[in-house]
Amino acid sequence: MHRTVSAALEFRLGGHSDVILSIAVAAGTPILSETLSIRSDRGQIVPQELVDRHGTRLHRIAAHAGGYSIHYHAVVAGQRPVEPASPLDHLLYLRPSRYAESDKLFRFARERFGGLHGQVLLDAVASFVHDGLSYVPGSSGPSDSAATTLSSREGVCRDYAHLVIAFLRACDMPARMVSAYAPGLTPMDFHAVAEAWVDGHWRIVDATRLAPRQSLVRIATGRDASDIAFVTNHHANLTLDRVEVGAVAQTLPMDDQRTPVLLS
Repeated sequence: MHRTVSAALEFRLGGHSDVILSIAVAAGTPILSETLSIRSDRGQIVPQELVDRHGTRLHRIAAHAGGYSIHYHAVVAGQRPVEPASPLDHLLYLRPSRYAESDKLFRFARERFGGLHGQVLLDAVASFVHDGLSYVPGSSGPSDSAATTLSSREGVCRDYAHLVIAFLRACDMPARMVSAYAPGLTPMDFHAVAEAWVDGHWRIVDATRLAPRQSLVRIATGRDASDIAFVTNHHANLTLDRVEVGAVAQTLPMDDQRTPVLLS
């Protein structure tokens, strides 16, 4: 399946800053074409590319005060191989994290999903989060977590994913977060989903059900939103003025939610 993805960012910096972008498709993805342009008011910038153990590609720039314009475009063909989980993954993705506090939600998760295992547990958690939350753009902030989402019962894709991850970890299933380009998503944006280790594979869980899982294109993988943010910076204030995301597939597959899906 061919998919065309793109992102455009504009931001201003108040001083010298270390800026890290996470908008490129993951390493190992079969790419037919790809461009990344980073411009400041002083001209074109060539970033440093860093790749983590999950294939997340980070583009780092040593930036000065002023305005910046970022444009990314890629055409993807086929599927990216998904790496197996290591013993370290099994430990890391069972632990509570900043936005997926499985320790805080342990009692609730055990009372609701206790006794369930494997794909049955995964399906039950996904259905509970989908049915129990309302998707409300702008309803959550950058500091909201799984615990606050459970309390408010509303959020956006990152909130849905955090709650799924926290419940699964509380029930002893390794779970992590993935950012992705999502053809078919409305409103279009960077998308966040959960990924759980079930029967020897990482299975995608998108409790929002806003885009077919088969069409997703992986960008970044981590514990929660703190690991997969599309832009982070240090040492100076960053004001984000524009974010525009595009993702188009040749055809959008039907997603019946009952079939396990591996993310490319």
